[in-house]
Amino acid sequence: MLKPQNKKASVLALCGKGGVGKTSLSATIVKILSSDSDNKVLAIDADPAVGLSTALGIDVTKTVDDIRNELIRRVESGKTTDKMEMLSMLDYEMLSAMKENNNIAFLAIGRPEKEGCYCQVNHILKDLIVSMADNFDFVVIDGEAGIEQVNRRVMEKVTHLILVSDASAKGLNVAKTIKKVSDTAIEYEKTGLILNRLRSKDEYEKLVIPAELDCLGWVPEDDTIRSFDIEGKSILEIKDSPAIKSVKNCLSEIGIRVSLKREKTEEKTDNRNRKSAVALTG
Repeated sequence: MLKPQNKKASVLALCGKGGVGKTSLSATIVKILSSDSDNKVLAIDADPAVGLSTALGIDVTKTVDDIRNELIRRVESGKTTDKMEMLSMLDYEMLSAMKENNNIAFLAIGRPEKEGCYCQVNHILKDLIVSMADNFDFVVIDGEAGIEQVNRRVMEKVTHLILVSDASAKGLNVAKTIKKVSDTAIEYEKTGLILNRLRSKDEYEKLVIPAELDCLGWVPEDDTIRSFDIEGKSILEIKDSPAIKSVKNCLSEIGIRVSLKREKTEEKTDNRNRKSAVALTG
């Protein structure tokens, strides 16, 4: 799953108020980006609830914080003191925590159990995550409500900060606050707002969007994605839907255009099949 090192990965971090559909949106973005088999995509679940794994149909057996806490226990008990031994252990454990499925890899950050300052361990883990991310074309981070946790526990720089809100005033206010905090809490190249789970274009046009938020577009409430979410089925299994089309448009607005090579190939195949069927019946 290695890619040429001269190409920098596009790192997308999604943040917003709880309940606005960040996880489903993150999974949808992973689906879109991975639709071209040439793209290597790393999905990082930075939300302690670890909902992205369910949305992608991935079974999590180990998280980054499991590794962190085990290392801290070993250091405190005197079992690990040598720096090279510690680095070797972390490197091995991080690779074993990563789940791979075709051109998608998944890494869960988890919930920290140990309190206190373990700055050296945290810095090493972040460096390892950044190093692993360099092997991918795209990295999608499903974050918590605030961007600070992405900075502290995952990486300090992203290329695309995507703010997510629903139609509620509270959701928009949280997105506005995250944008303000992000200007000093994390480095990013581009940012934009996606309005999620809207009922209609009319609802979108009536919204008063804060001037400092660059709106990339809106995503409709989608019955297919909703049913997959309720049933715990992988969003990767959805072939197409209104929400997926809308998310593609939003990504295009922030400068991310995915090759439609596979989709065109499938379309040609469908057309050939239809022509064959017509010929047989004719």
